[in-house]
Amino acid sequence: MADHAQTVFIVDDDEAVRDAIATLLEAEGTACETYASGDAFLKAAAGWPSARGGCLVLDVRMPGPSGLDLQDELKNRDIDLPIVFVTGYGDVPSAVRAMKGGAVDFLSKPFTALALSRRIREALRIDAERRAARCALAAVRARASALSPREREVFYRVAVGEANKVVAMELGISERTVEIHRSHMMKKMGARNLASLVRMKLALDQGSGGVGD
Repeated sequence: MADHAQTVFIVDDDEAVRDAIATLLEAEGTACETYASGDAFLKAAAGWPSARGGCLVLDVRMPGPSGLDLQDELKNRDIDLPIVFVTGYGDVPSAVRAMKGGAVDFLSKPFTALALSRRIREALRIDAERRAARCALAAVRARASALSPREREVFYRVAVGEANKVVAMELGISERTVEIHRSHMMKKMGARNLASLVRMKLALDQGSGGVGD
């Protein structure tokens, strides 16, 4: 189910299809916007905040950029919206390209309203999870940036399993000093235990989700 910050963007050169999908979504209480071409969508997207959420319902064959071309361009622009492709001209190569590009599904027309609704809900769920992970990662990065240089050294060593004694030897400081830095670092990072700290380091290393206690 869509949250208040999510919009379904319908991109299809067929006005009747756009209107039918919009009517379905509005009946479910889901916000939507319609576009007759990939160019029109890209023009609108240029002014969006980076955190805008939702998903795309995207036709494959359209005048100008095809739906598959638009999928590639969105990646180039770092616009991470899950995509549900719809097409009246489904073929295996197009479906394979779409799915390899990360599409949620590739539906051939005619499709039922129920099938489309389910795939859109799945796309919105994926979008919500991705945005939550990005927010969590941003919070961990902010906390890590507040560490002192010494606390940061302790953080990376402790998070890979080094004992305080080993950290002290490597940094040329006393074990007691390591304990003090470790205590301060754990508080600043908001880590309840070592497992939480390890997950934070993995998230920072990977630049993705999986952050939390």
